[in-house]
Amino acid sequence: MMIFTKLLLAHLIGDFLLQPLRWVIHKETNKIRSKYLYLHILLHFIVTLILLWDLQYWKLAVIVAISHYAIDLAKLYAAPLFRLKSIPFFVDQFLHLTVLYLVAYQGDWLQIIADFFQKLDWPLVTAVVFVTFPAAIVMGKFLEAMGDKIELDHKSLPNAGKYIGIIERLFVLLFIILGRWEAIGLLIGAKSVFRFNDLKESNNRKLTEYILIGTLLSFGLAILTGLIYRA
Repeated sequence: MMIFTKLLLAHLIGDFLLQPLRWVIHKETNKIRSKYLYLHILLHFIVTLILLWDLQYWKLAVIVAISHYAIDLAKLYAAPLFRLKSIPFFVDQFLHLTVLYLVAYQGDWLQIIADFFQKLDWPLVTAVVFVTFPAAIVMGKFLEAMGDKIELDHKSLPNAGKYIGIIERLFVLLFIILGRWEAIGLLIGAKSVFRFNDLKESNNRKLTEYILIGTLLSFGLAILTGLIYRA
C-alpha cells in the first residue's frame, strides 16, 4: 500500500504541480517532437525515484516512466478526435492509475481486487447508485405533469438541475450515514439562499412551487434511502 501511495503522490506532483500550462500547450501542438514531453517524463522518473527512496525500486520507476510516455503520446494524438477534452483527460488519468496499481502490487493485484469486492458494502453501493440517476428519473416521472406547465429558462445550463439534485442527494445520504442531521438543514438553507434571488426576479409562482416540490422530493428520496440503508 505504501509503494502505491508513493507512486500516486509522484504522479500527482509530476502531472499537476510540475507541469506548467505552456508545457501542455507545447505538447499538444508539437506532439512527439515536443521537448517538454520528454522533460515531463524525466521529471516523473526523478520524482518517483526520490519518493521511493530505494534504488532497488529503480525498475518500477522505469516502468512507470515508459508507460507514462506511451499513454501521454497516445493521448496527444487521440485528443483531437474528441469534442470534449475532458474525455481523453479522464481516460489518460485512469490508465496512469491502472499502471501504478499494477506496478505497485504486481502479482498480488488479482487477489487484492477479489478481497476488495468481497468486503464491499453492497447495500451502500446500491444506495449511492439509487440516489444518482435512478432517483432523478423517478423524480422526473413524478414531476412530469407539472413540468409541462412551466416555461423553460433557456439561460440555464443543460441538465444543470439534474446534476445539482444528484450532488445534493449524495450529500444528504452521506450526512445520514454519518448521523449529522443538522448538516441536512444547512444544505437546505444554503440551497434556499441561492434560489431566493432567482425566484424573486422571476416572480413566477408556478416555478416557485415546482422548485419547492422538486427540492422536497429530492431530499425526501435521499433521506428515505439513507434510513433504509441504516436499518
